[in-house]
Amino acid sequence: MGIAPIIEEHPTPTSALSSVRQELGARTVAAIRTAYTTRFVGAQLQRNPGDFHLLGGAALAPAAGDVVVARVTEIGQHTALQSAEGRRQKLFVGQLVLVAYGDRYAPDQFLAHVPLDLGPCQLVAGGGVASRVESMHASIDAATELEPLGLLARDGQVVNLADFAPLQVHTPSAGASAQPAQTRVPVIAVLGTSMNSGKSTTLGCLVNGLTNAGLDVAAGKATGTGAGNDPNLFKDAGAVSVADFTDFGYPTTYMVRYEQVRDLLVAMIREQAATGADVVVIEIADGLFQGETSRLLNDPVFSLHVDRVVFSAQDALGALAGEQILRAAGLDLAAVSGRLTASPLAAEEARANLRTQVIDTFELCDPQVATALLPRS
Repeated sequence: MGIAPIIEEHPTPTSALSSVRQELGARTVAAIRTAYTTRFVGAQLQRNPGDFHLLGGAALAPAAGDVVVARVTEIGQHTALQSAEGRRQKLFVGQLVLVAYGDRYAPDQFLAHVPLDLGPCQLVAGGGVASRVESMHASIDAATELEPLGLLARDGQVVNLADFAPLQVHTPSAGASAQPAQTRVPVIAVLGTSMNSGKSTTLGCLVNGLTNAGLDVAAGKATGTGAGNDPNLFKDAGAVSVADFTDFGYPTTYMVRYEQVRDLLVAMIREQAATGADVVVIEIADGLFQGETSRLLNDPVFSLHVDRVVFSAQDALGALAGEQILRAAGLDLAAVSGRLTASPLAAEEARANLRTQVIDTFELCDPQVATALLPRS
């Protein structure tokens, strides 16, 4: 049986459609499980619980990034919620979770959009994204069900992830944009054919190889769905600095206005370059046909800030198509790697048909292999 929230309702008498303020009791706050996406908000909530309350009511329509306290009503595809540190917190019916509304585009899992009300919704990502499922892959379970209790608010205003994000898209660190073009830090982007093509593992191995060569490497994930797995992998691989889009206040980047996605990429590169790293490696999530990824590749801003590209593919045919798309966009494709290299046959097919070198993923941990992918001076 779940912990019953200690909540007092105070309807605001301005109109029949006004929001309802609900005070959070100490037991309720203590019982809430914070997700990876809401880690910065959750830290403040636990530190100063009296500063926050909930807002509910028929008039409220959540927006992407708005933070919600919800009760788990049925366990489905996601049986655990990633903590601020990326630990899998086992979920139980009746538990309270602090998650963020967001859209999701995941061919292997869910297509979901932010609902127009505070009615029942689903946990569509283990990192802590609440949304309403529109379609799903045939091989997975139905999404874990959530019952929103209300939007988290402070001083009567709904809390959005951006309110507590440590980084801002339009306010890069001092000196981040002051480097002359000829002396700026080299930047490598890792892309892939689709979700689960091996991008994060490829990036992690590349970070490790460059680190083994004695270089300070800063890593980032510019697009995708908020989760702690990849940032933790990059740290474990040896990155001296790691950032992802959740550090800028985005639970996901799907359905975010394209100009914001582009500015986010630039801000992340600048932030990581400002750390003093010798090289910056950035992951671009999902596949080349995904909306914002496709636009980024053909945007002059991308080639202005990214020097070389490493491509992850699941099979040889996907690798060939990716090579053609990336070269047509005028990008410097340094290597192909990813899941296809787990199969000697698939890797051999790729080598026989690609102009680009194919490198086994874990060979990227070799310092000589990794440094050979750096931009040519």
